[in-house]
Amino acid sequence: MNKYKLIFLAISVFLGWQIGQSFFAEKILAAEPQSFDNTESRIVISDNGLNFEVSTRAKNVSELIDEQKITLSNYDLIYPEKTEKIYSGTHVIIHRAKKISIKENGNTNQIYTFANTIEQAIWDDGAIELGEDDVTVPARTLPVTEGMKIVVTHVLIKEEIKNVDIAFKTISNEDDELGWRVKKVTKKGEAGVKEVKYRVVYNDGKEISRKILESNTTKQPVDEIVTQGTLVKVGKVHTGAASWYAWTGTMAAANPWLPMGSYVRVTNQDNGKSVIVKINDRGPFGNGRIIDLDKVAFAQIASVGAGVANVKMEVITN
Repeated sequence: MNKYKLIFLAISVFLGWQIGQSFFAEKILAAEPQSFDNTESRIVISDNGLNFEVSTRAKNVSELIDEQKITLSNYDLIYPEKTEKIYSGTHVIIHRAKKISIKENGNTNQIYTFANTIEQAIWDDGAIELGEDDVTVPARTLPVTEGMKIVVTHVLIKEEIKNVDIAFKTISNEDDELGWRVKKVTKKGEAGVKEVKYRVVYNDGKEISRKILESNTTKQPVDEIVTQGTLVKVGKVHTGAASWYAWTGTMAAANPWLPMGSYVRVTNQDNGKSVIVKINDRGPFGNGRIIDLDKVAFAQIASVGAGVANVKMEVITN
């Protein structure tokens, strides 16, 4: 083979290789758009903690949402953002906002939250300052659910110290030199003082419980003494029968002749019991009867069932 044949063969091989390269390049370029459009990506969607794998032809997150018919509220979050491209192995995460209502001090507000617990939801919202002792219903540690209604009660526990009066006692005595109608305070009483420490619980500013922790007397009370006079001066004495009737329910009596408003001492001569009454009515008019006592007065000197008592009636002059 001469050199011209060799040169021709070499040129033919080179041209054939070039034509082949060009042909395959055109085929590849022509096929690329069709191949890309038909490629499916395998991705994972995590919707509020629920994971599932899907095949998609979507090019970005926004197309994926439309393709998978995923409904999002204005408060939901999605990652990556809707404009981000997706590829096989992409993990799309959706956080669903839960709508809840929180009632505090009579006011109810609705919020959207991504928090897991009630306590976290209240803290994240920031509108309510939740103290350590405050109470929530349901309990603050429980998980948040869609539509949950929460009531917050602010609890304040504190210690208070107050001075409390100690009531004084009243002691009665008698003085036979004072007239029987005289009653006077011969020694004035004074209240004592004790210092009391309380543990007080308030719910939303309203006191619901108060417990005494300790009490110390800082001033002893002074007893009051009341003296009752017992001196009775009498004038004319009458004897006869005493009966009773229910009239005023007081220490009063009826007599046929004594002045209205006068006082008499009536003594049961059978047992020595005495009572002082005021004449405020007329009667009795039966034989031998000198006084008709009100029922309550008669009961102090004789049995009501007896009906009549043998008495001495002394007219009081002082």
